[in-house]
Amino acid sequence: MKITPSRINTKSVKITPSRINTLLTIGENLNIEFKRAGDGPKADTFESVCAFLNKAGGDLLLGVDDDGTVVGLPPKSIDAMIRNFVKVMNDPNLFEPTTQLYPEHIVYKRKHLIYVHVPESPEVHRFKGATYVRVHESDVRVKGTEPLAQLFIRKQHVFTEQRVFPYVTKKDMRLDLLPRIKEMTRDGHPWRRMSADAIFKSAKLLGVDAESGKKGFKAAAVLLLGSDDCIGDVFPAYKTDALLRRVNVDRYDDRVTVSTNLLDSYDQLCAFGEKHLLDKFYLEDDMRVSLRDKILREMIGNLLIHREFSSARYARFIIERDRMYTENANRAFHYGRITPKNLEPEPKNPIIANFFHQIRLADELGSGVRNLYHYVKIYSNAEPVFDEDDVFRLIVPLNDEYSADRAFASEFPQAKTAQEAAHETVEKTVEKTVEKTVEKTVEKILSAMRGNPSITQQQLVEAIGLSRRGIEWQLNQLKAKGIIRRVGPDKGGHWEVI
Repeated sequence: MKITPSRINTKSVKITPSRINTLLTIGENLNIEFKRAGDGPKADTFESVCAFLNKAGGDLLLGVDDDGTVVGLPPKSIDAMIRNFVKVMNDPNLFEPTTQLYPEHIVYKRKHLIYVHVPESPEVHRFKGATYVRVHESDVRVKGTEPLAQLFIRKQHVFTEQRVFPYVTKKDMRLDLLPRIKEMTRDGHPWRRMSADAIFKSAKLLGVDAESGKKGFKAAAVLLLGSDDCIGDVFPAYKTDALLRRVNVDRYDDRVTVSTNLLDSYDQLCAFGEKHLLDKFYLEDDMRVSLRDKILREMIGNLLIHREFSSARYARFIIERDRMYTENANRAFHYGRITPKNLEPEPKNPIIANFFHQIRLADELGSGVRNLYHYVKIYSNAEPVFDEDDVFRLIVPLNDEYSADRAFASEFPQAKTAQEAAHETVEKTVEKTVEKTVEKTVEKILSAMRGNPSITQQQLVEAIGLSRRGIEWQLNQLKAKGIIRRVGPDKGGHWEVI
């Protein structure tokens, strides 16, 4: 049976005026697009749909200007517009592969609008033979083999590190790295007593090609332990540029190009950072901690572990005057800024990530974001920026003038010295002792008043053991707090406990 637009609307109405108001308030962004569409949806409308399908999905509003002004659509044309929209989405000559979406007619502040929710698609879509993706609030046409290949890889959720190379042998592996790897593991780790073959198997560096059935080393093994020649043959575009740009910002002041295995790459890139970054003084649990090394560990680890190695794009590590940042090709699952609150960690290269975890160069998945937010605040008095997209960017602000020594003593109590901690403990003990003494004194005064409402101040001095001035102070405090009151004159009156 043919589905008419009216039936679609009846079946799938989910939009509400409050939701429309929210979209208009937010404005156009990666996941929201407005189209005026006064005389029907044009080509740019379907380009936006194509871009949403290929990226992270989104919401489309027809009858709204780019600035969020609601202009509305002709009421009599709504049904025809919906039919035309559905027709294009189901025409393989225009939209490939075709997909079923559900336009909804809604009246918002007496203006007629059409709303379409576009989910992320597991396939790569084309409109009139062209592929579009969403970049910020724009629809960008994908050009070139490499960007298109990355789009297909992301859609297929294929882990590049899993690819098997049957003709790569142990001769292509840097077996001389294994003693160092064993030493980097924790005491008692099973790798310490394993042979090379056993480590390869335990680390899942060996696999079977699904098409040919041949066994061999996986791409992860080549990247972690392969010789430079082997890596160059398997990943000819694999390279990481480390640049210092503080004086000559158009070019560089210092540069290191790294194209070796991931273990040596980690050491070389960290050494570059240590060379050009201040190692500010900081105490954590009364122990000297290198904030610089903590930050570099997370930045460089993220750059190497979560990179999409099939991409021809070079990875970069750049240090400037007021910031340092990394960029690497990425197979994004989510888009936009990542914070500890919205963090949803997903492994990009789980085999490589696990290997780094075993040799203590990385912690559990997602810990890098939390660690950087913690240590960058202490190092630079700022927050890092994690920008998730097809190119992943991690930005760490730099402030050479700032020092966390004493500046954050109240915010980071773990930085207190043993003397400060002991002094604080004594102060708290004294405060508690004084509080308890005062409480007991008050109870004695109240008890005495209950037993003898006509008791005098001199009699209280003798009963309680305080000075005359001490008793006067206590009585004034109790009267001010409304706990007691004096009824009648000083002589001949009496105390009343409220």
